[in-house]
Amino acid sequence: MTTQAPAAASEPVADAVKPEPIPVEELAKITDEVIVQLKTVYDPEIPVDIYELGLIYKVDLEDDRTLKVVMSLTAPGCPVAGEMPGWVQEAVERVEGVNKAEVELTFDPPWTPDRMSDEARLSLNMF
Repeated sequence: MTTQAPAAASEPVADAVKPEPIPVEELAKITDEVIVQLKTVYDPEIPVDIYELGLIYKVDLEDDRTLKVVMSLTAPGCPVAGEMPGWVQEAVERVEGVNKAEVELTFDPPWTPDRMSDEARLSLNMF
């Protein structure tokens, strides 16, 4: 009778290769282009882009080149609440160096006119 050694425990799966950090110069270029693209998206009821309105709360570019955007709306009952995150996603996914975008809608903290840039205030005669 031959005996076999017990099967060796499964070898641990090698960790997934982590992407390299994005070089600073490239990150700066992508950041500038993301802002340009965000400024192409408008709230249909207000003649100012969402970036200047202060609706963009946070933008992070992961090393795997996933762009994560946290944004709000001027009001929870905004008629385009279901559409605007898609508009933002489409806009920022046009940027070279962004593989995909994820847009999260938040109302915490709620948007207030204090978040608007001076440019937006000027456009809306709010000075």
